[in-house]
Amino acid sequence: MARPLVPLISIDALVTAALELVDEAGDFSLPKLAKRIGVSQSSIYNHVSGREEILELMRGRIIAESPYALEDGHDWEASLRTIVRSYRDAFARHPKLAPLLVLQTVQDDKVMGLYEDLAVALEAAGFRGRDVMSAISTIDSFALGFALDLAAPEVVWAPPAQGYPALTNALAFAGPAGERGEAAFDFGLEILVAGLHSRLQSTVL
Repeated sequence: MARPLVPLISIDALVTAALELVDEAGDFSLPKLAKRIGVSQSSIYNHVSGREEILELMRGRIIAESPYALEDGHDWEASLRTIVRSYRDAFARHPKLAPLLVLQTVQDDKVMGLYEDLAVALEAAGFRGRDVMSAISTIDSFALGFALDLAAPEVVWAPPAQGYPALTNALAFAGPAGERGEAAFDFGLEILVAGLHSRLQSTVL
């Protein structure tokens, strides 16, 4: 039988199906992916090298779906806030993907562009050398931490009625999971920016 002129599947369809599986179950496998899109597992290898490439394609997809714009004249703090919020928002739509992505090297061009923008903003602020990468790693850990929090259960802490008065009192003000997470993200982002600003001042003195 002649090979079909039009591929039965596309990269875009593969990524969409893989994201659906991750959203549903927190992971995916090539056999399940093949079943989802109605092809043989071997045919997937005509399009990608394997699981790692699919994961990286998913990383690129979610970043592309959460675009941001850095306006001319923005100071570094505004640029940093914009980039970090965009990064967090990308994972908000697919929170179960974050644990899978932290296990492999970032390679996607669109994601590299985000990190390049971070490096540019940090250099504009006055960070140099190793401090630029240290700041990026800190920002990355912050954003990914909140991405993981998006996949947390509705009730994260369930202390018993007795023995934890300070925690119980704090939880009374936390609000619903979404509200708590958003407030914590805003709180943490301001602390992060303030900390970077303080670091800059200490290196100048």
